[in-house]
Amino acid sequence: MAHIDYYMVTSSVFTYLAGEELERIAARHGATINYKPFHLRQVFKRTGGAAPKDRHISRQIYRAQELPRIAKHNNMDITEKPSFWPTNPAPSCYAIIAAQAVGGGNIGGLCQSILRACWLEDKDIADDNVIKDALISNGFDASITESGLLEGAETFSRNTEDAIHANVFGAPSYVVGDQVFFGQDRLEYLNTYLAEIS
Repeated sequence: MAHIDYYMVTSSVFTYLAGEELERIAARHGATINYKPFHLRQVFKRTGGAAPKDRHISRQIYRAQELPRIAKHNNMDITEKPSFWPTNPAPSCYAIIAAQAVGGGNIGGLCQSILRACWLEDKDIADDNVIKDALISNGFDASITESGLLEGAETFSRNTEDAIHANVFGAPSYVVGDQVFFGQDRLEYLNTYLAEIS
């Protein structure tokens, strides 16, 4: 059985634009997924990346053109300039970490709910109420945000180190063994690879 380490961050528009395709691919091939929220800015600093606002203007213009194109191609709606972005993704990432540890709910759905809150519903994903609503709607107890914060922070930090060691430099990234698939547009390649190794 294949295993996918999914390096994601809740404030990433390209993670949002991946939609639920990862979960469909994993189900198709009987693969397991370990959701690994990580500190994208730290990974940028250590691997030569830059936040969108710090990129050359040509890259910023291209990004602005790409977002609606990708959304249209994937039959998704998007808020191209959310009111609450950039924001602190750590609280929502900690919630995903806690939910995965507890289990019992829909972890993929939780990730998508938080991503939609930012990139479609124009909500602040650093807001505790937004996070709790996402947890409840995906079968988790909202109180998990009130406990295990230290463990969540430690796992978040460990995931960041794991990302560096796995040669991850951006989000979303999907890692199977030593193979890294970076970006929502590489999910088709991931699907092909899993078919080859299964």
